[in-house]
Amino acid sequence: MIYADNAATTKMSGAAANAMTACMQDTWGNPSSLYSLGQRAKEALEDARERIAACIGASPKEITFTSGGSEADNQAIRSAAQLGARKGKRHIISTAFEHHAVLHTLKRLEGEGFEVELLPVGALGTVTAQQVSEAIREDTALVTIMYANNEIGSVLPVSEIGAVCRERGVIFHTDAVQAAGHLPIDVRAQNIDLLSLSAHKFHGPKGIGALYARQGVPLTNLIEGGAQERGKRAGTENVPAIAGMAAALEESCSHMAENAARVSALRDKLIFGLSRIPRSALNGDPVNRLPGNVNFCFEGIEGESLLLLLDDRGICASSGSACTSGSLDPSHVLLSIGRPHEVAHGSLRLSLCEENTEADIDAILKAVPEIVTYLRNMSPLWKDKVSGKRAFVL
Repeated sequence: MIYADNAATTKMSGAAANAMTACMQDTWGNPSSLYSLGQRAKEALEDARERIAACIGASPKEITFTSGGSEADNQAIRSAAQLGARKGKRHIISTAFEHHAVLHTLKRLEGEGFEVELLPVGALGTVTAQQVSEAIREDTALVTIMYANNEIGSVLPVSEIGAVCRERGVIFHTDAVQAAGHLPIDVRAQNIDLLSLSAHKFHGPKGIGALYARQGVPLTNLIEGGAQERGKRAGTENVPAIAGMAAALEESCSHMAENAARVSALRDKLIFGLSRIPRSALNGDPVNRLPGNVNFCFEGIEGESLLLLLDDRGICASSGSACTSGSLDPSHVLLSIGRPHEVAHGSLRLSLCEENTEADIDAILKAVPEIVTYLRNMSPLWKDKVSGKRAFVL
């Protein structure tokens, strides 16, 4: 099997699995308990908090553990919105291609009287600090812009945006779920006030994540019940998963430069090979993109069919189309960068990690052109395009 869907989830690392096993066997007490077994669990919890904080340049007191990136996004955005509302500020700036954890939260806030402004991301899938600066108003409560896009891999100018927000006195949140463990993060140097991350995107366990909140930025509780996480997130902490997240993030950050160089070389080889397919187009910024992200549109095919036929050949990938989740609508990300519906339906996302090999890339480059040709030969729409009855889009 060739696994090329690391943007969806990653295989857990040995370091993470070992940390979790040790924790489940040796420090399985409740970290809120006062007896020694509970206090050993508390020590493991705080040790993981310190290590995770160090990886992003934060203080341990600024880290709150969550169930993952979606919860962290929700809590960050709601916290900043409520803080702004108390000051009479109800304007929020974001982008048109954020993760649904952000967009759906913003939609809910609109129903509560907030004004949400979604900046256009252009053909390359990015925004500029100048766009953000021009959008900020006296009543702006929050800017929430992702660090890197989960579908097309574009890396946004977070440092520049953070500088603008700090200068203008506006809280800045970034969804760094795709970036953490893969790109350098320094919340202090980058003027980030709130940051979300999720362990299973960097070879940690599923169901655990973290929210960084700069000291002085109060959090609004989503879950009530107990005093865990300094009273900001009720529920007994999942210490084994937290320990696994810390081990995975430390390992990813310690090998970040070498992994990025190796994975980027595989990515570029894959992009070059797929670009030779007629009527294909790379989605996202060709330069400022995640090391392992490759996203292409192929005119004249449906993404779902491509995925199923790749699966028959033992290749795991994903499509930019939301059809695989039961919707008939194409990806909002691809529509936001100007891809027409017809082309957006025929997209393919391949996301690599350091475990992928040259042989994997060669196999993918053999399979994809053959499958695209096969599907096009079966398509009446493609035949109409070839005969000139319909115009090509790409």
